[in-house]
Amino acid sequence: MKLPFHGRLLALAVTSAVALCAPFTAVHADEKPKVALVMKSLANEFFRTMEDGAKDYQKAHPEDFDLVAHGIKNETDTGEQIRIVEQMVNSGAKALVIAPADSKALVSAVKKAMDQGVVVINIDNRLDPELLKSKGISVPFVGPDNRKGARLVGEYLAQQKLKAGDQVGIIEGVPTTTNAQQRTAGFKDAMQAAQMNIVSVQSGNWEIDKGNAVAASMLNEYPDLKALLAGNDSMALGAVAAVRAAGKAGQVQVVGYDNINAIKPMLKDGRVLATLDQAASQQAVFGIQAALKVLKGEKPDVDADNVIQTPVKLITQP
Repeated sequence: MKLPFHGRLLALAVTSAVALCAPFTAVHADEKPKVALVMKSLANEFFRTMEDGAKDYQKAHPEDFDLVAHGIKNETDTGEQIRIVEQMVNSGAKALVIAPADSKALVSAVKKAMDQGVVVINIDNRLDPELLKSKGISVPFVGPDNRKGARLVGEYLAQQKLKAGDQVGIIEGVPTTTNAQQRTAGFKDAMQAAQMNIVSVQSGNWEIDKGNAVAASMLNEYPDLKALLAGNDSMALGAVAAVRAAGKAGQVQVVGYDNINAIKPMLKDGRVLATLDQAASQQAVFGIQAALKVLKGEKPDVDADNVIQTPVKLITQP
């Protein structure tokens, strides 16, 4: 799904003044700021698509800002992501748009950046609001309602392929991340409402190989399993391979989340029943737009919860 760059942020009007960061001076009109985009693992196609979208946007607006984009090697390397944040701040970045690998571990690094006058916008995975509050900072979050998105996928699965009492397993992302927690909650919402039997919830760390191992374990332990709900498409790819290896293709349904290119042939032939599009190519763009607005001394269009909510769309067989 290709969304236009402007006018697509689904947000409410600001209802109260929000402390965005430590005091800073708005960037002068003739000064082109450097925006640092710091993502999670670039081994995940979702983040490569995010990076490509951000670079395309910068090329279309070369006079507005310079862009530096970085990602980590694997989804759990929080130490490396913290190092990248520090490097970007030291190199003179005026704004940081970050998809944190951990909702709590990155808060201190974000606070240090804000203490040095860097504008910070949080995308993809929300930083822990209570921990931010305890540090005396508030960071706008730009992203989708992950719980709602996962619920849409789970509801479709239940309606199309399952009956009350069926056994299902959930493969969740890194459990210390807010988006993993919210997607698992959304899957649970849908499964419990449809009276399914959730027999196992295990982490696949957002990765293909770990998702494959977790799926294989669940299939072995629960031979009557009817579906695997994966918190992202990388883990869904691993689950599809596990289902095939177990000789249960067509018997165990797989759903994912992200709508990466690699999942599309599987949607077409039925190996994956559904996924959720959250506009990967525009996730960072939305964050960059918010950051540039703040750099001009303006307030981003956050709601009362300091969120700019972006679209989600259920994707099924074409």
